[in-house]
Amino acid sequence: MSAPTPPDGFVRTARDGAVLTVTLDRPEQLNAQTPATWAALAAIGDSLDDEVRVVVLRGEGRAFSAGLDRSMFDASPGTTGGLGDLGRRPSADAEEQIREYQRGFRWLRTPGIVSIAAVQGHAIGAGCQLALACDLRVLAEDAQLRLPEPTLGLVPDLTGTSTLVELVGYSRAMEICLTGRPVGAAEAHAMGLANVVVPVAQLDAAVAQLTHALLGPPAGASRETAALVRSAVRNDPATQDAAERAAQVRRLRELAGGR
Repeated sequence: MSAPTPPDGFVRTARDGAVLTVTLDRPEQLNAQTPATWAALAAIGDSLDDEVRVVVLRGEGRAFSAGLDRSMFDASPGTTGGLGDLGRRPSADAEEQIREYQRGFRWLRTPGIVSIAAVQGHAIGAGCQLALACDLRVLAEDAQLRLPEPTLGLVPDLTGTSTLVELVGYSRAMEICLTGRPVGAAEAHAMGLANVVVPVAQLDAAVAQLTHALLGPPAGASRETAALVRSAVRNDPATQDAAERAAQVRRLRELAGGR
């Protein structure tokens, strides 16, 4: 079953029970992204129902996503939403526009779902940040992640810095961002960016196996646990201990029939 998305966003969806697969579908351009892509992704996030437990994000063809479409780098004011257009807007307007772009990424950690990025080939810039926005990453052996924005005079602004630091720590994140160098699949696995690395031909099977495992626990326990893991990144120990206590009481009450 498919859900409607904006037609110019080059994003398609397929639903199989509790699993929603979201595919960037612009293979001839290595799934390069535009504002329409982010609007399509945000619309998918807005339309999620309570039955969805796992979201798989993938790219059609030989690359996950090579980043921004070349048109976005046009310095002329005529490309709406492009870098030149944003640079000419009042700061508050430009920031609000970027905030809207970021919505296409942040929903991938929505309470109630677990998201998996299935990464094959290039994941560059916005493509890398989209993979980082997911909870889990399964990489094919040919995958390369890269954040080249500072080498282009820009910064990663699609939620990538916070998630990268969470995953690999301060100093590694600093080095990866400022050098803009590619991180191959084996290195990504070693530093915690990838949960698993598999041959290209086994990518779909590995994602399916992980998805099956994620669907194993009862939905309520899974969602409460995922929420605890997410909050643990930022909570101090006492706050996190309290969150665990509250979550466990909710689970016990449900198991006891609400008494």
